[in-house]
Amino acid sequence: MPLKIKYMGLSDYNLSGEQKRNIAHFASIVRLALADNIISEGEEKLLKSLAKRFHILEEKYKEILEFPENFPTHTPHSYDERIENLYDLTKMVYADNSASSEEAKVLRKICVGLGFPTNNVEKVTDEAIHLVSNDNDLEDFMKAIKKANKI
Repeated sequence: MPLKIKYMGLSDYNLSGEQKRNIAHFASIVRLALADNIISEGEEKLLKSLAKRFHILEEKYKEILEFPENFPTHTPHSYDERIENLYDLTKMVYADNSASSEEAKVLRKICVGLGFPTNNVEKVTDEAIHLVSNDNDLEDFMKAIKKANKI
C-alpha cells in the first residue's frame, strides 16, 4: 500500500502544545485500532469518546482516522503520564473484548515510543493487557505497571 502523505494545514500551526500532544496520543490509539485493518463497533465508540475528551474536532478526527501515520508518537516527560497513555492505548486494544497478536505487536512498538525500556516492553504490555481485561482502574493499573517495570 503506497504511503499517503498529507501536509499540515495552516490551522495546525495554531494548536497549543497540549492539543498537539492530545492529537499525537489519539493518533497512536487510532493506529492500534487499525492494527487489524478494521475498526470494530467497540473501538469506534472508544475513539469517539476519547476524541471528545481530547477536544478533537470532527474534521481533525476524520483526518487522523485517514492518516494516523502522519502524526508522530509523543513521549510525555512524566512517568505517570506515560502510564496514563499506556492505559488509554491498552483500553483501545481491548475495546472489542479481545487483544489480537497484531494489536499487541503495535502496542509494544508504541510503548518503546513512550519511553518504556525495550528489554521490558513485552512484560509491560502483557501486564497492561491483563490489567485492562480484568477491569482494573487507572490507579491499580499505575501501581501494577510500575511494579512490572520495576520503578
